[in-house]
Amino acid sequence: MKIIKYPNKADYGTILTRPTQDISVIEERVLPILKKVKAEGDNAIREYALQYDNIFLDSLSVNSTEIEQAENKLSDDLKNAIKQAYANIYKFHEAQKSVPEKIETMAGVTCWRKSVGIDKVGLYIPGGTAPLFSTVLMLGVPAQIAGCREVILCTPSNHPAIYFAAKLCGITQIFRIGGSQAIAAMTYGTESVPKVYKIFGPGNQYVTAAKMLVCKEGMAIDMPAGPSEVAVYADDSANPAFVAADLLSQAEHGVDSQVLLVSTSEKLVESVNLELNKQLASLPRVEFASKALENSQAVIVENQTIALEMLNEYAAEHLIMSIENAEEVSEQIYNAGSIFLGHYTPESAGDYASGTNHTLPTNGYAKAYSGVSLDSFMKKITVQNITQEGIKNIGKTIIEMATAESLEAHANAVKVRL
Repeated sequence: MKIIKYPNKADYGTILTRPTQDISVIEERVLPILKKVKAEGDNAIREYALQYDNIFLDSLSVNSTEIEQAENKLSDDLKNAIKQAYANIYKFHEAQKSVPEKIETMAGVTCWRKSVGIDKVGLYIPGGTAPLFSTVLMLGVPAQIAGCREVILCTPSNHPAIYFAAKLCGITQIFRIGGSQAIAAMTYGTESVPKVYKIFGPGNQYVTAAKMLVCKEGMAIDMPAGPSEVAVYADDSANPAFVAADLLSQAEHGVDSQVLLVSTSEKLVESVNLELNKQLASLPRVEFASKALENSQAVIVENQTIALEMLNEYAAEHLIMSIENAEEVSEQIYNAGSIFLGHYTPESAGDYASGTNHTLPTNGYAKAYSGVSLDSFMKKITVQNITQEGIKNIGKTIIEMATAESLEAHANAVKVRL
């Protein structure tokens, strides 16, 4: 990793820049795909499958037999691991349920909010270089708990673990579609793929661009979620081997991933670099990780105040705090997708099985977005009930305000009841 020592605040922007392409260039490539799928439906999807993946799709959907038989192709150890992850994710997300609380704002005037699942949701699971069946759990479990009536899943991968995870989550509609054409299919609907109300799931920059473009047309999305990233804040108490392993766990995602190490210890940074070279050599995905490290850096800062300032500015998707008093210091972090505390909390725990959701905002969007949760799959509907006594109590207030805004019909809706 490139080492930067004691940077000026004016340099933060350059140091913290993600290795992304010009979004306008990406959108120019994605927009024709969206338009073609909207106009030509299944035929366009088959054409793109041939063009990009060299696959002829006789049927876009995965049949129920293939889903049912998927678990027979998996080892018992893997199935048990997926079941354990499912249970932990379910437990964490089920605890996010809220019970409606009725509030009497004044005598006879009662208001509350109720939560309802979004009727139709679409989940996108990238194919690419890794079968992300863990993401099926991260999206499928909260959709299941929320009670979404129709859940469809689009993925170019045919890995049996994806189908097994989907079955656990009660997902029966799976389509062999990837890339921005999958986003288009779920947005507009085709002969085979139902139109949904909200789209979830990470992807490359083209998938992210497609999600942002359909969002402009009124489609709801979870968040901008592009190439994966991690920031590690480490001090002298950190284990260099642990830190290097955490950095590589994100670097191996792909060549457009980015990792950032921030430390007050020059000695630690040097030790981590040595560990990176040692561990990198044994990784099967060494080419991906090596390229990602070229886009990454280690920053040595003078003190913790500067470190926290830089980390809040970066707003990492994943933030590992491998420092003393990690929980106490984490109270000063206000921009991050998910935080991992201490020396024994690897980011991969959150990616797979601890229970928290791994679908998180990237590219600095953690400054304004949260990661996926149960609430992501639900709508909040306000309800109010006013009695005869209540309308007498609140009526004068409504009439006075409506009259002042020259909305006499609003005022009259109260007057006729008094």
